[in-house]
Amino acid sequence: MTDYPGSDAPGAERAAYPPPPGYPQQPPGQPLPQAPPVSAESGYGQAAPAGMYYDQRSGLLIPNGTELASVGRRIGAYFLALPLMIVTLIIGYWIWGIMLWGRGKSPALSVLGMQVWKPDTQQPATFGTMVLRDVVGRLVEAITIVNLVSFILFCVGKERKALHDMIGGTIVLYDPNGLLDPKKQS
Repeated sequence: MTDYPGSDAPGAERAAYPPPPGYPQQPPGQPLPQAPPVSAESGYGQAAPAGMYYDQRSGLLIPNGTELASVGRRIGAYFLALPLMIVTLIIGYWIWGIMLWGRGKSPALSVLGMQVWKPDTQQPATFGTMVLRDVVGRLVEAITIVNLVSFILFCVGKERKALHDMIGGTIVLYDPNGLLDPKKQS
């Protein structure tokens, strides 16, 4: 048996404790006050354009039917690129890549159903963006320590951007149904 006020012992009455200082007093039977409005910067209540949704985790507007590519899927694409280069004798990989860049893809991303996306324009990456991302960005990453920093940034960042994504101003989306492929939209 307990001997403190408010115990559940038979016959014990609940003690009425005052609310903490600064807590608004609400008379019994009255409705609770309205919650304060949430700012648009928080992402809650932010209206998304038609065909888009607001991804709470990354803070990005993303097309319906897609999601931000997972770290595992991105790492898979990184390691898939090497065997694809070997099989296509490197030159075939670059030709294949140049053909896909206009659609905002690279060979490994294409095989794994991913799409490079420009959040600022809300469109798939253009050929020029892909050149900036895959040629200039990859040349910068060729320095070993920069490659390690890029990998760490990609793994811990909420937008999952590697250095070459930052250079190109892109993100990578998983698009399993090819909804963003410009060739399929035409």
